[in-house]
Parts: sequence; C-alpha cells; structure tokens
Amino acid sequence: MKKLFLLIGVLSVSFLNAQDITDALRYSQQEILGTARYRGMSGAFGALGGDLSSLQINPAGSAVFLNSHGSVTLSSRQIDNDVNYFDGFSNRDYRSLNFNQVGVVFIYDNFDPNTSGINKFSLGLTYDQTTDNANKLFAFGRSSNSISNFFLNETQGLPLDLITRRTGENIDELYSFLGENEGYSAQQAFLGHEAFVIEANDPDNPNNTSYSSNIAPGVFDQEYYIRNTGINGKLTINGGMQINQNFYVGGNLNTHFINFDKFTEFFEGNNNPGSNVNEVLFTNRLSTIGAGFSAQIGGIAKVSEILRLGASFESPTWFLIEEETTQRLETFSDTDGRSIVDPNILNLFPEYRLRTPAKATGSIAIIFSQQGLISLDYSYKDYSTIKLSSDEGVDFSNVNRDIDENLQGSSTIRIGTEWRYDNWSIRGGYSFEESPYKNELILGDKTGFSIGTGWTFGKFKFDVAYDYTEQQRIEQFYPNSGFTNAALVDNYIENLTFTLGMNF
Repeated sequence: MKKLFLLIGVLSVSFLNAQDITDALRYSQQEILGTARYRGMSGAFGALGGDLSSLQINPAGSAVFLNSHGSVTLSSRQIDNDVNYFDGFSNRDYRSLNFNQVGVVFIYDNFDPNTSGINKFSLGLTYDQTTDNANKLFAFGRSSNSISNFFLNETQGLPLDLITRRTGENIDELYSFLGENEGYSAQQAFLGHEAFVIEANDPDNPNNTSYSSNIAPGVFDQEYYIRNTGINGKLTINGGMQINQNFYVGGNLNTHFINFDKFTEFFEGNNNPGSNVNEVLFTNRLSTIGAGFSAQIGGIAKVSEILRLGASFESPTWFLIEEETTQRLETFSDTDGRSIVDPNILNLFPEYRLRTPAKATGSIAIIFSQQGLISLDYSYKDYSTIKLSSDEGVDFSNVNRDIDENLQGSSTIRIGTEWRYDNWSIRGGYSFEESPYKNELILGDKTGFSIGTGWTFGKFKFDVAYDYTEQQRIEQFYPNSGFTNAALVDNYIENLTFTLGMNF
C-alpha cells in the first residue's frame, strides 16, 4: 500500500507547479452533454424551454412543458487528435459511452389562475454530464531541447546535501521528507539527481548549489503520451412557473462534481557523443476530485405569437478541490545500465477553492406555429475572473495573476432550428465559442454543427442527434518549467446521442 503524506507549510510556492492556468480553465468550462433534441439544435434553447437539458441554459424552460415529462439519454463520443510535434505527426482517437442525462419535470396546473395570475408550477430534478474527460493524445518528434532542462530548472540553487540520501535512507523516505518540508521543486530535483539526469558541479561539496546535465547536447527523439479519464457533472433542483400565460420564470440550485484523472508518460532517447544518459522515461499521474455549488435564474417572455425572448444568469460555481499525484523516473545509460526511481509515495495536496466565472445568456426564438422554429442564444463568460484560494496557507497569487493577464471574456453563439412533419421532427444547428485566451494560439475558437431527428409515438418520444466540434490548441508538456516543448493539437469531437422521453 502506498504511503501517504500531506504537503503543508512551505509548500505554498512550489504547489503552484501542480495548479496552473490550464487546470483552472479546465474546471471552469462546462459543456452540457444533454438530450438528443438539445444537441441536435446545438443547444440553442434559451428562449424555448420544453426540454430537460434546456433547464441548464434557462431555468424558466421547465414551466414551458405542457405535461409532466421524463427522459434518459445515452451518448457515444469519438475524439480524434491530430498532433504535430517538430518533424512528427500522429493521430489518436478515443471512444467513450456515457449516460449523460436523466431527469424529470412535474407540472402542476393552477385551475384558478385569476386569483394569482399563476397558470402553473413546475418542479424539475435532473442530472447532466458537463464534461467528458476521456481523451488520449500521443506526440513524437525530434527536438534539440532535452527533458534534462526540466530537472535542471528545479534543482539550481538547492544544496546538494538536501537532495542526497543519507546512509540507510531509502528513496521513499527522502522523497517524502522533501515533499513535507521543501515541496514540489525539491522532489523533482531529487528525482533528477537520483536517476543521474543531472549532476552537481562540485559533487564533493554538500553545499554545492549549481548543477549540469548528464545528457549531452544534440538531438533527442521524444515521445509524449496522455490518457485522461473521468467525468464532471451536476445535479439540479429546478422550480418554475407560468404567469399570465405569456411569462415564464424559474430558478436552479446546482451541485457539481469533478472526477478527473490524468496520466502522462514522456520518453526521450539520444545517441549524442559524450552523453552519460541515453534514455529517460518520466511518468506522472494526477487525480482530482471536487464538489461545488451554483445557482441560476431565468425568464422567458412570449412577445407575440411568433416571437419569444429569454434571459438567464448563472452564478459562479464555488468548488472545493483535492488533488494527489504519483511520479516515477527511469533512465538508461549505455555504460552504466538502468536506474529506476519509483517513490512509493502518494502526494496529497491541500484542499483549495476555485471560483469559476458567472455566465449571462440572452436568447431569441421565432416560432412558426406548429411547423417549425429558429432559435439563437448568446452567452458571455469572463474567464479572467477565475480565482483560486486556500485556507491551508497556499499562495495562489502567481496563478491568479497569470489568469488575469492571459484570459479574457468569451462569447458563445448557438443557432438552432427544428421543423415538424406529422410525428417527425428534423433539426440542425451551429455553434461558435470564442477562445478564453487573449492569445488564440494557445487555444483557438471552437466551432461546431449538429443535425438530428425525432419521432413521437403516443406518450413517448425518441430522438437522435449527431454533432461535431473542432478546436486547435497548444499542448505544453510541463507548463511553468524549464522544459518548454509543446505540441500543436487539432481536436475533433463527434457525438451520437439517443434520448427516450415520456409524457405522463
């Protein structure tokens, strides 16, 4: 069983190597992986309602239902990553299958609306998956920058005596001591020194603070592999009402959860003359769990027979997040053989808080009687308002400053349409999401389209949808480190969604 310890106190600076702007943004972005009708119209439901996933855009949508309704949704996802890394190109796809939505809304008609002006009440209970974290990525190529720069950057300035094992001291004990008392950087320095990636310039001086690489300059064949698993989601309690026939209002109370696991493996090989280390294999695993709370309010107005307007506001989500990591470093030398540094230690980091951005949405829909409709949603989130904080003495000022300097407000536009023929419905949609980064080379805009159909038979409805999105990003292997190598990733996602619904 792995030994456990808690990183506290002086960890406040080095802890920032585990939390960075990428992590903060990951948990701040939500994608409602909802019903097939919702997905078939690219989520443009803010002025429509009448669909269980529409409650996540505008809570007033529950009061639009004519009858009590329940639905369950199954979705199949395929992710393709085209990766360019120096002279190498690779493609990896990943498939996953999830129940990404289930819920029910109960409608209570007020048979004497003249006394209050309230025509009906609605109560909804839903689960929606907000992120499918499953993903795989593989990069390979030839670089002139060695992974040894990662360990050198973490080690310079540390005394040799600190990262050298005492007589009788094992790897686990020193790695644990460094984590408890010195933090992340000292642990990385120890790994690099213990596996002979780096060497003290004055190895006989315990106060030595300068180091050099045992890997000679030249060219390096490198491979980088990522495997992500887990899902994020939220449970919602919704309440709504219809007032004077033409107005709908509603509110949501949401509880959120995060379940994210990231495994990375980096390999480097070289045949450079004078190199004392010829292969490096660096493995890391990050596991994250979190829980949060948010609230939403919204309204829909029937302006005329053909025009509906909607508006909604979603508060920030306040998360409490816990993370843990494990590491392993292996090297090989043509002359000295293999060295394995595998601390049997699970690093438990202090719990921290994450506040995500609020979101405002305005919507408009044109209704063509029972024949069809066109709907448009516009949403805005200011990602520069993301904030990390802690009651455990962890200083997030550097990360919060990076967020403020690099992130921006982001607009999202969704357009959807639906047309009915007897018991059949045909749907389509388009979506555009602006990059949350000021520098769009880091993460580009996201675009997508969707198509779908549905069939009503008695009290039951069956819907199916296909949607596609694409986005380009830079995948930096070890952010905020001395090893700055990164790959260019073109990400393509396809979803096939099936929903069975029932009126009762």
